[in-house]
Amino acid sequence: MTFQPGTDLSEDEVRARVDDAIESNDVVLFMKGNRLMPQCGYSQRAVNLISQYVDEFETIDVLPALDQYRSALESHSGWETIPQTFVDGEFVGGSDILAELDERGELDETLRT
Repeated sequence: MTFQPGTDLSEDEVRARVDDAIESNDVVLFMKGNRLMPQCGYSQRAVNLISQYVDEFETIDVLPALDQYRSALESHSGWETIPQTFVDGEFVGGSDILAELDERGELDETLRT
């Protein structure tokens, strides 16, 4: 049997949280877990990459309402996968895109835009 986390959050509440987080933060990472305790390797990778260049950024744990967050984020990014990074309200990508930007020497500039 697999663990199915329950949630008291409605789809509208999650959508409002996503909208607010994207609008209110220079850099926001929607991830599994949190900055101090990522719950998947991709989220850990994204935190590590962003932390190289930005001290202050918001992280949102999607696990308490994963399906609702996936749906809300997809309307902003067109992606269902987690993690997702937004900078100044614009979708940048997941951990693979962050790694590609870092390899090309563009991640610092992208995060500080």
